[in-house]
Amino acid sequence: MRDGFRLFGNDSVEPEIANLEQIEVLKGPASILYGQADPGGLINLVTKQPLSEPFYNLKLQFGNRDFVSPSVDFSGPLTTDGNLRYRFNALYRQEESFRNLDDKFNRIFVGPTLAWDIGDRTNLTVSLEYIKDDNPANFGTLAFGDGIADIPLELVTTNPEDTSDKRYWNVGYNLEHRFSENWKARSEFRYITDRYDFGVIALPFSLDESTGILTRVFAAQFSEADIYTLYNNVEAKFNVGSVKNKVLFGVDLSRTETNDATRFAPSPEFFSPLDIFNPDYSAVAPPAEEDIPIAFGGETTTDRIGIYLQNQIDILDNLILLAGARYDIVEQDTDTLDTDSGPGMETNQRDTAFTPRIGIVYQPIEPISLYANYAQSFNPNTATDAEGLPLEPEEGEGFELGIKADLIKNRLSTTLAYFNITKQNVATADPVNPFASVATGEQRSRGIDLDLNGEILPGWNIIASYAYIDAEITEDNTIPVGNRLRGIPEHSASLWSTYEIQSGNLQGLGFGLGFNFVGERQGDNDNSFKADSYFLTNAAIFYRKSKWQFGLNVDNLFDIDFIESVGNGRTRGIYPGDPLTVRASVSVEF
Repeated sequence: MRDGFRLFGNDSVEPEIANLEQIEVLKGPASILYGQADPGGLINLVTKQPLSEPFYNLKLQFGNRDFVSPSVDFSGPLTTDGNLRYRFNALYRQEESFRNLDDKFNRIFVGPTLAWDIGDRTNLTVSLEYIKDDNPANFGTLAFGDGIADIPLELVTTNPEDTSDKRYWNVGYNLEHRFSENWKARSEFRYITDRYDFGVIALPFSLDESTGILTRVFAAQFSEADIYTLYNNVEAKFNVGSVKNKVLFGVDLSRTETNDATRFAPSPEFFSPLDIFNPDYSAVAPPAEEDIPIAFGGETTTDRIGIYLQNQIDILDNLILLAGARYDIVEQDTDTLDTDSGPGMETNQRDTAFTPRIGIVYQPIEPISLYANYAQSFNPNTATDAEGLPLEPEEGEGFELGIKADLIKNRLSTTLAYFNITKQNVATADPVNPFASVATGEQRSRGIDLDLNGEILPGWNIIASYAYIDAEITEDNTIPVGNRLRGIPEHSASLWSTYEIQSGNLQGLGFGLGFNFVGERQGDNDNSFKADSYFLTNAAIFYRKSKWQFGLNVDNLFDIDFIESVGNGRTRGIYPGDPLTVRASVSVEF
């Protein structure tokens, strides 16, 4: 989510952090009280807001693989009374891939924000984001046998010159009016347009492991999505006797309009074979885009209305109950394109759902909090099957039991939780058709989650976590029940700790050290291959002096080869992680 808004649509563009104030990670079913969320939790990106005092920051980052990224962050008042303020963030970034691709990754980002105090009780904020990505097309490496192919991770399985272009706009407002200290109303709106275009690419399709010949199929895809979302809610605080109540009632509406076309035909005239042990990328010239037949595509309109009510009840000073419910109505109209295999068709899908949620927190003693949450979820699937039709809506439920303890009051805390999450109709990549999705019948994820974060001593901070996750398919029509979910390690852990000298001649000098451990993972839901575990070490040194700040970050310090993520196929979506990466930065404020 960004500022509480679920990011519907293609999700083709990675979010930019240049204009973010903080990143909130909300775990467990309690996060579903946020609105349209999942019982596993959510990540909320919180945007920087305009400041009442002039602020100017210039920053330059650079590093290996020709990485360079200048950025600016300006803010301040536009009127003498400070009622109208602005913030302007902009960034340019380019970087070469460590893989053998012809083009660099390029990004342009612009993010202006205006804030207006209309009166003592009314505030309006208007913001815009624009992202332009021009990148090489990258589909990762390959599976071989029950593991990863023994080929250089730099080897490209598409053609090195294949590219993708992406454009993203996000504009909206946030209006809040406080009737009194206990009553306030909010209205928020977002318009998002998300477009991407893969030109003609040599798409990895199937691998003959006896010969090492990778069959690739020339394909092209275009997609655009326009998303309109309006949130309105009222919050009220009142007492009933000695019991405190905080009630939230709201209505949200959204419309998603998608238009896409996929050109793809798994026939010999569009094949481009590649010997993965002795590649020759120029053996077959790509066809013109219009010569590739359309496999599927069309227009889909999804309308959604949600009504919700929740109440946080302070029963006692050390006992809090939170309960709520949501009712959703979703209607999808789809008009598919005519293809060589048959004429297009029009379909309509209408679904409704009632999803309750409840949570409780109890403090037996001041530094200890015991809590429990339960929630159900409902989300329409924007993914489509091989015929271009939307999948059935995704439904889920989850519960969580946990304990949170303040080890050092207001400084260092730890949380231990047990969770159990079940979801149906989860969209995942179609292992046969690379541009389509399929839905697993039912997935279950359960385990324990341990977190530690805070300040051990003045200047010494730590963030640590460990997770044990038992994630498997519990019901399906084609995949064996009991298979582990792809990409989910049974064990994972991380640690990051920094120390900054607090006084003396070296005040402002700091150091950081940490690691990431990710256990062995299944590469697909069929469990036909595995990605090995990996252990990465990261380090940093930084220095703050007056208005200047310098930093040096080193990721993957020992240059470990590893697989960072997997898709749901043996020839696509298996992405090697970055090797040794060095990033230096210098910034000045004035």
